Amino acid sequence: MGEKAEVDVKIETSWKEALKDEFGQDYFKTLREFVKGEYQHAIIYPAPKNIFRAFDLCPFDKVEVVILGQDPYHGPRQANGLCFAVSEGVSLPPSLQNVFKELAADMGVPFEALAKKGDLERWAKQGVLLLNATLTVQAHKAGSHQGKGWEEFTDAVIRKLSEERENLVFILWGNYAKAKGAHIDRTKHLVIESAHPSPFSAAGGFFGSKPFSKANAYLAEHNKKRIDWL
Repeated sequence: MGEKAEVDVKIETSWKEALKDEFGQDYFKTLREFVKGEYQHAIIYPAPKNIFRAFDLCPFDKVEVVILGQDPYHGPRQANGLCFAVSEGVSLPPSLQNVFKELAADMGVPFEALAKKGDLERWAKQGVLLLNATLTVQAHKAGSHQGKGWEEFTDAVIRKLSEERENLVFILWGNYAKAKGAHIDRTKHLVIESAHPSPFSAAGGFFGSKPFSKANAYLAEHNKKRIDWL
């Protein structure tokens, strides 16, 4: 049918194979044209080369943990293609500060040891898929690329992982992420849910939820390598 030649998506090879049925669908073609037009006429984050960075750093068969975010950051130099992460040298946004506060408490390390490690590439390279539900956003307009097709694509990502892999850990923070968790088979994967790390909700169940140690305990229980979160 020539779908691969027609829709050339620059994404890591194993993901290209796993998601090949998505790239030829009408919704994805429409999404692709929308995103292409947005980059031509507005300031869009992240940089085009980083749209699929989460996938490029964490091949399909290497995924062990999935952390699900909602949108990329919409401020200058913040979004880098990994949910919750920022580029090196960029001040930590409040949600990422709270993620690190919980990590520090969970793992018994000082927050200061984490505070300058905002990129999170080190997690991705160990098998943590840092997936936003929407992969692009217009500058200073939170949620501006929602409802354009990205959610359908990332639902397919979650569904594919759930169906074809076993004993993964899905970390869902906040109601939006929990809703996307409907695609996960909880009989063969661990799902860790809590409030979102945003300052508006972190005190309502995110702090003290210990997702990092829980994830590692599950991985070890299934003879998998623990993630070095630090």
